[in-house]
Amino acid sequence: MTINTLLFAACLLAVPTLGCKNATTASQLTPPANPTPIRGVWLPASDSDALFSRDNIRRMVDDCARHGINHLFVVTWTGGFTQYPSAVMQRTFGKLIDPRFAGRDPLQEVIEEAHKRNIKVYAWFEFGFAADYSGINAHILTQKPDWAARSADGSVTTKNGFRWMNALNPAVQSFMLDMITEVVSKYDVDGIQGDDRLPAMPTEGGYDVETKNRYTQETGNNVPTNAQDTAWVAWRANQLTDFLRRLTALVKRTKPACQVSMAPSVYPFSLANYLQDWPSWVKNGSVDMVAPQIYRRDLTAYQNELNKIVNTQVSPAQKALVVPGMLLKVGSYVAPDTLLRQQINANRAAGLPGEIFFHYEGTRTRTAFFEGIYN
Repeated sequence: MTINTLLFAACLLAVPTLGCKNATTASQLTPPANPTPIRGVWLPASDSDALFSRDNIRRMVDDCARHGINHLFVVTWTGGFTQYPSAVMQRTFGKLIDPRFAGRDPLQEVIEEAHKRNIKVYAWFEFGFAADYSGINAHILTQKPDWAARSADGSVTTKNGFRWMNALNPAVQSFMLDMITEVVSKYDVDGIQGDDRLPAMPTEGGYDVETKNRYTQETGNNVPTNAQDTAWVAWRANQLTDFLRRLTALVKRTKPACQVSMAPSVYPFSLANYLQDWPSWVKNGSVDMVAPQIYRRDLTAYQNELNKIVNTQVSPAQKALVVPGMLLKVGSYVAPDTLLRQQINANRAAGLPGEIFFHYEGTRTRTAFFEGIYN
């Protein structure tokens, strides 16, 4: 999901809102008895014109209200820019806001319009630890080359066209935490969300000198040349899990009611490709919601992934945190009504009362479906 949302989503096929809590243990999770089911959509800044004027934002919010959508996951960080005026980005890279939105504050405008209609707004940090796509707007790694993730051959870690920052670099992590804290403290957001790039890094990354030295110091072993080595994958994934604990604790200290949501790839693809051990995030209480991207174009494939999640990857008590991510639109593809209904029925049969659709523009071509399914 991105400036190149379409490309990335295509290559992948590759909750109820809980009460606020501090990062805690799975045994302490106590979902409310009658939560309001989440009916969400992701709102990107590509393949959509919704953010490009206040009038467009009003139209988008009106559409969502009419369609029964009660959660908006609005892009806040993508393509190396923020979609709000960011003091963190200004002082770090001299980039106040995405140039497409100069002189405006789309995040604030969405919050104001959505809250008028009782729609919750989550700041979606879409790019996460990705620096740029194919070198477009490459100011991050140009200005801070030491922030680059490195593959075993020494090149900048690149996957599916995305060039990555080193998600294990303390300075990179601090930058991300500063940006998230800025949004949580400055805006009346109901939550924040990472996805398959936050917290994440391609498994090919981690071969910079500092990370290799730290691995050797902590484990007594040399870094294997095989990026898929089990111990090496686990160590790096654990570093990202620890980062998420810190992120969640910081968000809750800043604004206790702010929800922490993550939308990773499906597991174990997420671990093998992006070092995302998200079942552990659920178990250790680091998330209020997890929205695995079950982006499948047929029911059997969708059902298979859904079954793995609810039967083997989370406990019955933890199912309350799961809100499936469903593919609605990518490029010219829009999921047919029949498939959408079947997938929603599968969610209900699995005991999951909500879902999030990628992405908003698809609702505009499936108006009758959405006006009927939730209203």
